[in-house]
Amino acid sequence: MSVLDPASTARPRRIVAQHPAIRDDIGDLTTRRPLPGPRLSQLDPFLFLNHHGPQVYPPNNHGLPFGPHPHRGFETVTFILEGSLAHADSADHQSVIHAGGVQWMTAGSGIVHAEISPPEFLRDGGPLEILQLWINLPARLKMSEPRYTGLQQASIPTIALAGGGELNLIAGEFEGQRGPVESLTDVFMSTLTLTAGASHTLPAPAGRQVFLYLIDGEVSVGGDDVKAQHLIELEMQGDSVELTATTGARLIFGHAPVIDEPVVSHGPFVMNTREEIVAAIDDYQAGRFGGLAQ
Repeated sequence: MSVLDPASTARPRRIVAQHPAIRDDIGDLTTRRPLPGPRLSQLDPFLFLNHHGPQVYPPNNHGLPFGPHPHRGFETVTFILEGSLAHADSADHQSVIHAGGVQWMTAGSGIVHAEISPPEFLRDGGPLEILQLWINLPARLKMSEPRYTGLQQASIPTIALAGGGELNLIAGEFEGQRGPVESLTDVFMSTLTLTAGASHTLPAPAGRQVFLYLIDGEVSVGGDDVKAQHLIELEMQGDSVELTATTGARLIFGHAPVIDEPVVSHGPFVMNTREEIVAAIDDYQAGRFGGLAQ
């Protein structure tokens, strides 16, 4: 990838394409997925986004269906917008994260984890909306030691935006504050809540890949209207993103360095070669990821 001259790209980024979140339910869990999609296999280093809900579960429900399963070679970022999520993994991390919270898990060399609904939610039901994003790791970090950070809403800095709304800072720096997650690959990650009429110009340094997903509401990017439940692909040139909200809106906004390496994925494993995928399967089946009781 060529080095971009910041002076030549000091302008807002333009939209390349909008990618819809396509319906792909998992049992009774309403699920939409914009990435990967028919016209976009990845947005390097961003690999995958599932948008679960919004929906309301009745009392005495079965909850989330994500029992113990393995991962290797990437990170997961899970945004709990409504409801709650119980996490347990083979590295002895456990938590229950509630609405407004975030989970950041580095699968690294290999981990088995479960993401299920806690007993109270199974008993009482209620609203649920959860998004999970997969972020790739470069070859030099794919075998990093697994780690996990669970953040309740109160642990995430909320920064008021002058034009209306707020930014919840998960990782990276914004207006002199730093998010609580220290990313292995210098990822900036946040959620935005915009009020109707809000207008903001957010920094997005040239050459970094922007991740912008409109959860709900009506927003324009650089003067062009974008659609709710769409992933907005932006050009690499430019050093900012201009957002204007027609109605109240929620978004995920992040950016990260491009890895620019081969990506070979097989289910829950993301590596650089087919041989590494075979090794991941062998290691998991041999119990080298550790175990997690059902």
